[in-house]
Amino acid sequence: MTRSFAPSGDLSSPIVAVACVVAALSFGLLVLELVRARGRAAGAVGAAPARAALGTALTGALAVLGLLAAILRPVAVTSRGSLVGPKVVVLVDGSRSMDLPGVAGTRRDSAERALEELGKRADVRLSRYVFGEGAPLPADGQASEGGGSAPAPGVSAGAAPAPDRDAGAGAPAAAPASAAAPARGRPQRRSDLSAALEALARAADERPSAFVVVSDGRLDRPGPDDTAAATRAALEGLDVPVHTVAVATESVRDAGVRAVRTSGAAVAHQPLSLRIDIGCSGGLACDAVPVVARELREQGAPTTLATGTAHVEGGVGTVELGVTLDRAGTRILEVSIKAPDGDELPENDVRYITLDVARDRIRVLHVAGRPTYDVRALRMWLKADASVDVVAFFILRTPGDEVNASSDELALIPFPVDELFSVHLSSFDAVVLQDFDAAPYGLTKHLPALAQYVDKGGGLIMVGGPNAFVSGNYARTRLARVLPVDLDIGRAPKVDLGAFVPRITAAGRAAPVLAPLLALIGDEMPEMPGTNVVGDPLPGATVLMTHPTRTTASGAPMPVLSLGEHESGRTIALTLDGSHRLLFSAFASSSAGRAHGAFWDALLGWLMRDPRFEPAAIEPRGGCLAGEETALVLRPLAGQRGEARVTIARLGSGAVVKTLTAPIGEGGEPVELAAGRLEPGGYSATVEIVPEGAAGDGGDQKRATTRRDFACERGGDEWADPRPDVARLEAIARATGGASVLPSAAGSLSLPAATQVAAERHVAPLLPPWAWTLAAAAALGAHWIVRRRGGLA
Repeated sequence: MTRSFAPSGDLSSPIVAVACVVAALSFGLLVLELVRARGRAAGAVGAAPARAALGTALTGALAVLGLLAAILRPVAVTSRGSLVGPKVVVLVDGSRSMDLPGVAGTRRDSAERALEELGKRADVRLSRYVFGEGAPLPADGQASEGGGSAPAPGVSAGAAPAPDRDAGAGAPAAAPASAAAPARGRPQRRSDLSAALEALARAADERPSAFVVVSDGRLDRPGPDDTAAATRAALEGLDVPVHTVAVATESVRDAGVRAVRTSGAAVAHQPLSLRIDIGCSGGLACDAVPVVARELREQGAPTTLATGTAHVEGGVGTVELGVTLDRAGTRILEVSIKAPDGDELPENDVRYITLDVARDRIRVLHVAGRPTYDVRALRMWLKADASVDVVAFFILRTPGDEVNASSDELALIPFPVDELFSVHLSSFDAVVLQDFDAAPYGLTKHLPALAQYVDKGGGLIMVGGPNAFVSGNYARTRLARVLPVDLDIGRAPKVDLGAFVPRITAAGRAAPVLAPLLALIGDEMPEMPGTNVVGDPLPGATVLMTHPTRTTASGAPMPVLSLGEHESGRTIALTLDGSHRLLFSAFASSSAGRAHGAFWDALLGWLMRDPRFEPAAIEPRGGCLAGEETALVLRPLAGQRGEARVTIARLGSGAVVKTLTAPIGEGGEPVELAAGRLEPGGYSATVEIVPEGAAGDGGDQKRATTRRDFACERGGDEWADPRPDVARLEAIARATGGASVLPSAAGSLSLPAATQVAAERHVAPLLPPWAWTLAAAAALGAHWIVRRRGGLA
């Protein structure tokens, strides 16, 4: 409760001012009159005139004050209320760099101590937020308006209701435990202070009176070059101070990979330049730092692509490494350094980058055993596609042919099998073996290399004919293990020349790879002249077409078209040699021969992981950071309904670390799957879409799959450079009229003063009106008497 006085209880301020002015003029006229009277009596002797003038002035002043009081009638005002502290928004940096060492403990620990000091302030209302990516989030365990205001000393709390939730009388100040809550939320992937200030400046609720930013200064925004201007722009005309609290002043002893940048796009078989920035801080002695770039493989140790040395001067060094990637698609590169002794942050010695390697043109090696309509149709289509660079060989003369001429007189060149499959094999994106016998032409000894080519990411299509599959001497070879079907040499015959119409399986009708063909011809295929005899599909294979009558040893329908994946590569087994009937035949006339191109475009596209023919797309949301919760976003193609099965395996070992399932709808809506916490390194996520109602489809349980490789690293970009940026925090505070302090001084920041809110007000006159009138009359009478005695009329 407070007590104060007011000049009047019922007159407005302008009338009070007029009355005071008239009273001052009246007293001034009295003084002027006394001065003139003194001049006329200048010849008088003694002190009597002076005493008379003084008495007249005193009684005149009392008379004027009495009249003024009688007009105004002063009152006493008694009010009861509470103090409402100003709204102060505390923004705590929630990025991963706050987990690095700070003033004492981690920087997050220092932030908690700063919040404890701020929580002791009883004269402000604290609203605590965590900023990182986008708009800030209310601190854990706190409402959007935290803290409170304490009542003024001597005023009874709770005597009157609070005007609103934040201005409640007697609301306690934030306790240290709750004040520390913002620092323990989930780490953020960015540190965007500008976005946080913009969101709070545009908010429709009460505007803050001040901001307090608790950070290490490693901010994505505002940047180091335009800190002051960007901060003022983010506030959008809100003229309030932004105070900063630096949770770290010195860096740890560290040597790490600050950044890895590429020059230009990544294209298969073309050199790519990697610019690698190395940094040393915290007094760690660095001179020449070895750098290695490797590519992670699905199986086996990483492949070294390039090595170099970064010469560090002034704490910064740069090295450029040239690498060449042989395969298109998603590739994971590991860039690592050998840090000097004393490195206290080894987590940033290894960085991972994900490259989506494109193809300038798809380079295809087409090898055919003999000239046939099927070979001619496929070669014509490959040559006609501008996006395909085809190298074609087909056999016109076998080693057993009798030629009555020397080899120098022949126009045909020998088949360069050794050169193709030992020197140039890695330059091709896909290999097509069409009706080709491996034994007569020396290919048998190169089959292990061809299988290894598939393991490393190459594509292989084996097309049927009298000299393919088992008849082509591929059974029980290293290559047979990468094909999607078993080459059963115990069954006879090896080739079935009976005409048949392939049946499209449920997986074939659902797979995007056959969608363009089925859109042209429907579910009915043309009659084929025959097929190679193969066994059951191998584990993981997807059967798209089967034989209507032939079965395998297990009794399942024999596969005709099968897709398979083996380590990093893909393979296709097509047991017939009549796909040309999709181009020129009575059946093909209904689609103007376009079905052949649609069929092979999809097969080659699936082999090259073209997104058009993948059953789904999957990637980690916002990237993957080791030790933190990882979410995978699955985007299935529209029209699919069923279940998505996702297998996460470790690159290098192939060990399955997680298996996830999720239902999908036919609208193609994205589905998010929780992958949990993963260790540092590379991973592959393989997606299989099982159509609704196909779970018990016997031997046709495997469906088309798609794969996405990704990597997880500790700390990410936030740990790449551990140096705190105190200068940026000082620039932010200086640009807005704030102060920059350490955590121990956070409680002493100069914040706006509290405002008293009155809830009850009582006005009482000091004296009754008649008393003021009587006092004024008495004062006037006394003044008149003194004037008369002093000789004033």
